Amino acid sequence: GTLGNEEDSTYISQAHTGLFSKWVDASSGSFVKMFRGSASYIANHRGTLAVYHIPGELLAWEGFPGLMDDIALTLLLGMKIVLVAGCRHQIDIRLDGNEDDDEEHRTGGKVMMSSIRVTDEETLRVVKEEAGFVRFEIERRLARSLRLHGGLIKGSESLIGNVVSGNFYSAQPFGVLDGIDYCWTGFPRKVEIERIRQVHETNDIVLLTSLGVSPSGEIFNVNSEFLAASVAGALSASKIIYFNVHGTSFQNKYTKKPVQNLRVSDARNLLAHYKMRIHPKGFCLVDLDEDSPHQEALRAPGAMETLIKVGYSMVALEKGVKRAHILAPENGALVQELYTRDGCGTLISRDIYEGIRRADVNDVSGIYDLIDPLVRQGTLVERPKSQLEKEILSYYVYTRDGLIVATGQLKRFEGGFAEIGCLVVSKDYRRGGRGDAMLGYLERLSLQCGAKKVFVLSTQTMEWFVERGFREVQVGSLPPSRQAMYNVKRKSKIYMKEIDGDRDLDAAELWWSNR
Repeated sequence: GTLGNEEDSTYISQAHTGLFSKWVDASSGSFVKMFRGSASYIANHRGTLAVYHIPGELLAWEGFPGLMDDIALTLLLGMKIVLVAGCRHQIDIRLDGNEDDDEEHRTGGKVMMSSIRVTDEETLRVVKEEAGFVRFEIERRLARSLRLHGGLIKGSESLIGNVVSGNFYSAQPFGVLDGIDYCWTGFPRKVEIERIRQVHETNDIVLLTSLGVSPSGEIFNVNSEFLAASVAGALSASKIIYFNVHGTSFQNKYTKKPVQNLRVSDARNLLAHYKMRIHPKGFCLVDLDEDSPHQEALRAPGAMETLIKVGYSMVALEKGVKRAHILAPENGALVQELYTRDGCGTLISRDIYEGIRRADVNDVSGIYDLIDPLVRQGTLVERPKSQLEKEILSYYVYTRDGLIVATGQLKRFEGGFAEIGCLVVSKDYRRGGRGDAMLGYLERLSLQCGAKKVFVLSTQTMEWFVERGFREVQVGSLPPSRQAMYNVKRKSKIYMKEIDGDRDLDAAELWWSNR
C-alpha cells in the first residue's frame, strides 16, 4: 500500500510486507569487508608514533604522489609521524657528473666505507643543495595530499596537519678512521625529543633531512637510514618503516613462499649469516671474503640494500622500537601493510616471547606448584607430578629470573588440530601480558606444526578465550581421538580458533601488545 498526497505527488511506498526490510549481505561488498577488517588496525595505530624513511630515489618514482597521499592518510587516521628524507641518490648523480678524471687521489664524495661518504667542502655544498631540494619536494607533495584528503580545519582554509622542518637533532663529526679523514661526515648526537613532541601536539608532521648541526654551528652529513633508527629509538616509536627501492624481499628456500615476518632473533641470525653489522657510528660493515659463496647472493640487484635495511631495522628495535617494516615501492603498499591483515612487506618485531621455552624434568615441581591452587579450586583437572613428568615435553614455561611465572601445554591431534591446555599465569604476573604471550607462542608453534585449528577446554575462563578470537563449538567438532577422551561428567565447554597464517597472529599480537 502507499500513503501520499496527490497534489504534491509525494508518496511513501511500503516496499516490504515485513517489519524490517530484507537484509542484504553487505559484507559481500569488497569495500565494506575491507573497511570492517581495517577497523581494529585503525584503532590500534591511532595515537602511535611512526618514523618513515624516504630514500631519495622515490622522488623520481611515478607512484611518489600516491605514497605522499598514503602518508597523509595515516596522519588523518591519528598517527604521529616523523619523516626522514635521504638524498644519496641525488648526490650520487651530481657527483658522478662532476667527476674529474685527473683527480685520481681525491676522496671527497666517494663512499669509502659501505654507506658512509667522505664529505669534503665541495661535497657538503652539494649535500646542502640536494637535501634542500628533497625537503621542499616532500613538503610540497604532502601539503597537496593533506588538502586533497580533506585535512582542513572545519570552517577555515588551514590544514589540519602541517609539515615542520628544523634542527630537531644535533650531529657530531665522524672523525678519522683508518687514516681517512671523513671531514663533514657525521652521525646523530642528540635527538630533541621534547621539541618533536611539541610539534606532534599540534598534529603536525616532523621532517628531517640528512643534515645535522652541531652545538658549535657546524653542519654534518648524516646517514639517513641510521638517523631514522636513532630518532625512532629516542622517541620510543611504535614502528619504523623503510622503503626498499628495488622491492627485494625474502623467500623461504623450501616452500618458495615470501617471508613476511621475522623475529629479532631471526633477523640477527640472518645478519650473522652474511657477516653484516652496523657500527655504532652508523655505517654498515660486511666481513665476507671475496670468494665466499654468499658474495654472489649479495651481488643480486637489491639484495645488499634489503640486508642493510634489516641491519638498520635491528638498530631501531634494539633501541626500543616495537616493530620495523620493510616495504617495496608499490601503489598502496603502506596502507595495505598497516591496515590489513595480509600486509605486503616484511615485518620485523621484537621477540616478545623471550623467556618462553620447552619444559624439562627439572621444571616439574615448578609447574606443579603453579597449577596446584587452580586444581584445588576445581578450575583445572588434577595433574599428579608423575603425569607431568611423563608429558613434560608437551609443556612450555615462561621464566623470569629462574622462576616459572606461566605455563601451557600443547598437544597435537590428527586432521590439523592442536589443543592448548593448562594455560596458567602466576597471580603476581597476570597484568604483564604473559598469558597472551604464552597463548600466542603456542599458537605459532601449532601453525609451524601444520595445525591450523586450535582448541581449548574450559569451565571457568571461557570469556578470556572468546576475547581472543575463539568461538564455542560442540564435541563433534573435535578430532575423533579427542572426542573419545572427552570427560562428559566435567562438561567442559569447547572453544576453537582457526589460524590462516602468521599474519593472523601478528594482528592479534598487535592488539594485546599495545594495551
